[in-house]
Parts: sequence; structure tokens; C-alpha cells
Amino acid sequence: DIAMTLVGDPRIIFLDEPTTGLDPRSRHTMWNIIRELVTGGVTVFLTTQYLEEADQLADRIAVLDNGKIAAEGTADELKRLVPGGHVRLRFTDPTAYRSAASALHDATTDDEALALQILSDGSQRDLRTILDRLDTAGIEADELTVHTPDLDDVFFALTGPTVPAQTKETTR
Repeated sequence: DIAMTLVGDPRIIFLDEPTTGLDPRSRHTMWNIIRELVTGGVTVFLTTQYLEEADQLADRIAVLDNGKIAAEGTADELKRLVPGGHVRLRFTDPTAYRSAASALHDATTDDEALALQILSDGSQRDLRTILDRLDTAGIEADELTVHTPDLDDVFFALTGPTVPAQTKETTR
């Protein structure tokens, strides 16, 4: 389909869900083709429900909710709209976990997983602050992960919950 579209050397191309049903290798090949088109000066309008695809390819993104634009901007601009970034620390030693929870009093605790979650923007400064507090207390986490909001988080935050269709029951 893309080859036929390119025969006339168009300056604008509309691609509707171009990677639906493709395996990961073919999807990445398609992404490279789209990037090459853009580099060559072609304007590409892309519709996709794969938000990673939008994050990888789009200069500007519009998030639709019920046919209306809920927000638009660059991927980074949209991600900044959503709170929820955090650092997760996991421990294997319950004593170290409890000590870390005391040292990081603003952390949310998960006693079952021996894990702490601290609100963070994922910046180097935030990470350094958290790790310095652990170092000062002489505690080492077994695992550290950083979560920053992605476009899925943006979509869920901006589009609201899906309400299932209600059925009316009748009594006879």
C-alpha cells in the first residue's frame, strides 16, 4: 500500500493504522520507512492506537476522546500533563526494607513485596536525593526502577473511565 502511495512522489501522506497486525520486526521496518519519508520532506498524518508508535514517530500528537481533542502537543509536553512518575525500590531483606521505609518517610510501602514507591520526576537530582538518603542510613536496595509517565498514562488520565452500557431489568 505504501509503495503504491509513493508512486506519485506525494508531499503529504495519510497513514491509518499502518502497523496493525505486523510482527515486531515488520513494525520497526515500517517505522524506519516512515522516518525516511519525513526526513525526505514528506508530511505524514498518522492515526494509531499504538501509543508507543505515536511516541516514536510523531512530532505532534492529538489525543482524542469521544471524537474530540482532549489534548495536543509533543510527546514530552503531553507526558508532563500527567503526574505519576515514581521510583520503586525493592528489598529482599525485611530489616533493610523497614529501615528504608523509615529513612524515606514519604514513600508508599508494599509490605508484601518489600517495596517502596517514592514520587519522582525521574530526574538525576531526584534519584541522587533518594540514593543519598539510603546511603546516609547505610541501606542498599536490591532493585531500583524508575517510572515516568508514558503516553498510555496520558491517554488514561485524559480520557476518563469507560462506562459500560447499562441494561435495564424489568420485573414481571
